[in-house]
Amino acid sequence: MVVKRDSCSTGRILSFYESNVEMEWTRLDRHRTELALTARALEEFLPLSSAVLDCGSGPGRYSLLLASLGHRVTLLDISEESLGFAMAKAEKEGVRFEGCVCGSATDLSMFEDASFDGVLLMGPLYHLLDAQDRAACLGEARRVLRSGGLIFATFLVRYSALRDVAKYDPEWLVDYPDDAKRILEDGIYTFEGRDNPPFTDFWSIRPGEVAPMMQKAGFETVTLLAQEGLVSMIEEKVNLLEGEAWKAWVDLNYRCASDPSIHGTAEHLLYIGRCV
Repeated sequence: MVVKRDSCSTGRILSFYESNVEMEWTRLDRHRTELALTARALEEFLPLSSAVLDCGSGPGRYSLLLASLGHRVTLLDISEESLGFAMAKAEKEGVRFEGCVCGSATDLSMFEDASFDGVLLMGPLYHLLDAQDRAACLGEARRVLRSGGLIFATFLVRYSALRDVAKYDPEWLVDYPDDAKRILEDGIYTFEGRDNPPFTDFWSIRPGEVAPMMQKAGFETVTLLAQEGLVSMIEEKVNLLEGEAWKAWVDLNYRCASDPSIHGTAEHLLYIGRCV
C-alpha cells in the first residue's frame, strides 16, 4: 500500500521514524517502567490467543511480546524500515507474525470488519495533528474490532513536553514562547525548520479529555493508566534496579497507575476500552 504523504508534518514524522528505528527500539530499554506496566496491562486484559492488530507498531516491541505469548499479531506502520526491523527481530527470536502491512492508521481498508479481538494504537493518535484524522483512526480501529474487542491507545499528556524542557532545557521557554503557548492551547508542537530534532511533530491531550473522546468514538472505558506510574521523569534509578526491588517498584507503579491524581504528571496515558 502506498503511504499518503500529503503534508509536511506527515513527511517529517515518517522521516523521523525511518531514521531512528534502533533508537525507537531501545527507548523502552531506557524507560523500563513504561514497558513493564504496558506489558502487564496487555497480559491482564487481552484474552489468550487473541487476533491483534498492532497499528503503528514501530519496530515491533509489543508485537513481539504478544506473539511470544501466543497471540496472532498483525503489524501495520507507515515506516517500511520499522517493519523490516520487526520482522528481522521476529525471525531471530523464532516468533511468527500473521502479517506486516505498510500503511496509515487512518485507512485500514485492507482489513475486514470485525476481524480482530484487540487493536493497539501505541503512537498513531499523538502524531495525527488533525482532529478529523484522529476520528478516522479511531473509526477504523472500531470497525476492525469484533464486538467486545479491546483497544489499547496511548496518549501524550498535555504538560509532559513542558515538563521535559523544564528538566533538560529551561531556556526553551524564553526562546520559543509561541510554541509553549500553542502546546497549552491545542496540544500541538511541530519541529518545522529545526535541525536534528529530538522527536517529531505531536499532539497532546489533557487527561480528563481522554475517556470522553474515546467514548464518543464508540468505546466503553475499562481503565486509564499512567504508563510511567508514579516515576515519570524521575525514573532513572528505579529503571536500574533488578530482582525484588525492581519487582516491588513495578507492582507499586502498576497499582497506582489508574489513580487520576497522577495522570497529569505522566508522560503517556494508556487507555483501555471495549468496542460496543
